[in-house]
Formats: sequence, structure tokens, C-alpha cells
Amino acid sequence: MSKEEIKIREKQLLELTGSFCDQNLDEDYHQLCEKLILKLGRKRDVPFKRGGLEIWAAAVVHAIGSINFLFDKSFDPYVTAEQISEYFGTKKTTVSNKARQIKDILKMGYLDSDFSTQHMIQNNPLNDMIMVNGLIVPLSVLPEDLQEMVRKGRAEGKDIEFTIEEF
Repeated sequence: MSKEEIKIREKQLLELTGSFCDQNLDEDYHQLCEKLILKLGRKRDVPFKRGGLEIWAAAVVHAIGSINFLFDKSFDPYVTAEQISEYFGTKKTTVSNKARQIKDILKMGYLDSDFSTQHMIQNNPLNDMIMVNGLIVPLSVLPEDLQEMVRKGRAEGKDIEFTIEEF
């Protein structure tokens, strides 16, 4: 398959997932699905160059949703895996298998910094934790100046950890 044909399939996937997100989810999911599709499209062996586009579109939404608790009624937005499959006219098991493949390829998991919704990022319980001397501890145990340094570093996208002799 040529690069042009892959770009056409990529555009079709973006339209399919975008339509689903606009109707059933929110802009956050729309952007994450787009980001995921574009990342898959840059792989050496582009996974969506084979197979049905509807299956891949459903799998993209499913993969993003599964790491962001989309299938949990206590979260908003909430959609079931069955609703995703119904919308795209696909089988739930096929979609689930493709979603697992996507998550494996991109090493996606809960609290994934690349594919988490803003709600998940803001409510991540690890935001208030820091690695000190190889142990995970609450950020609040550090002196205020070090806490501020951690917050600034994280705002810049840095991963911070400390070794403190007197800790």
C-alpha cells in the first residue's frame, strides 16, 4: 500500500472517529482519537492499512475509552463497548481484540500521559506523589521549596525524583 493510500485511510479513520466523538463523547476524546490515529499512521508497519476501517475506528475509540474509564457509569462521558460496536456496525469481540492490539503497539495503559483525558490528568492520584530515595512518597513531605521545584518541573513536562540524605 502506498503512502498516499495510507493517508487516505488515515483521513477516513479520522472522519469516522470524529463523527462518533462529536455525537457521543466530547472534544477531548476527539483530539485523543486523532492523536492516536496519527501516531499509528507514522508506524513503520501501519496497522490500519489492512482490515475494515469501521473496525479500526471502533477500536481506536475503545482503546482510548478503556484507559480513561469511558465504560464506567460514574464517569462522564459514559458509553458502553456495545454502543461503540453498534455505531460502527462491528462485533464487540473483534473491536476489543483490535483495541488490545493498539494498546500493545503504543504501550498504552491507565494514567498514560499521552492518551489520558484532561479529567484523568487533573485527577491522577500520582500527581501528589514523588520518588524520593527510590520510594514513592507524598509531595507534601518535602520542604516547600522542593515542592515548588517539582511543580515547576512537572509543568515543563519533566519527570522529577530526588535523592535526599536526611530523608
